[in-house]
Amino acid sequence: MSRNLVLGGMLSSLVVLAALVSFVWTPFDYAAIDIPNKLKTPTGEHWLGTDHFGRDMMSMVMVGARTSLAVALVAVGIGMGLGVPLGLTAAARKGSWLDEVIMRGNDLVFAFPSLVIAILITAVFGAGAVNAIIAIGIFNIPVFARITRGAALSLWEREFILAARVAGKSSARISAEHILPNVMNLLIVQGTIQFSLGILAEAGLSYVGLGAQPPTPSWGRMLADAQTMVSFAPHLALIPGFAIILTVLGLNLMGDGLRDWLDPRLRVART
Repeated sequence: MSRNLVLGGMLSSLVVLAALVSFVWTPFDYAAIDIPNKLKTPTGEHWLGTDHFGRDMMSMVMVGARTSLAVALVAVGIGMGLGVPLGLTAAARKGSWLDEVIMRGNDLVFAFPSLVIAILITAVFGAGAVNAIIAIGIFNIPVFARITRGAALSLWEREFILAARVAGKSSARISAEHILPNVMNLLIVQGTIQFSLGILAEAGLSYVGLGAQPPTPSWGRMLADAQTMVSFAPHLALIPGFAIILTVLGLNLMGDGLRDWLDPRLRVART
């Protein structure tokens, strides 16, 4: 395994572990307000300090990790669950009207920045984690559809696909039994990249008040609350900011490592 994969896996595992532990334990109640102890710098009691309401920052970061990971995971699941079948269908019907409809629909979604689409959807249907998941998931659909179609097109000309067609297998069966397993490595790598982008999108929506709503902590919301207090309480912005950076860095490194590890050409070269 490459160093990127190991380091990225360690950083990502740390964030996932913090999110899982937050279900059963946090140093303090993340919603408990303690005004006399507000804006405390990191101490032995509050390891990462407290915010402007006296809430424990470490507890909020742990629960915020749970929120960000859940939103990104479900959004990527929506994108992969709908985008991959669309991409396989477009590749199997290359040149047909169905292929044109699917790809032009993808181009329409790509014509607008992802964050703008997410803001539009959450603004129309209301702020909240569920609507943020739907908004981010919608943008992931054309990403996976285009990648799947591009990878599948080259496979449809291979000899083993021609043999399957001669054997009488339908296009749907060929896509499920032969095409999908051969593009799964690419989809796994892209999934890690979209996962990190989903965390950034969730943080951006929460920053403008369209993501998870209080009292549920969110890293983006924590940054928004800290923006007017950076001069005298910089830890309020630095802590959630570093949490986002480390999470995205870990996922990107893991994606690069998975790409190298799963690439058969590089595996042959290493051997």
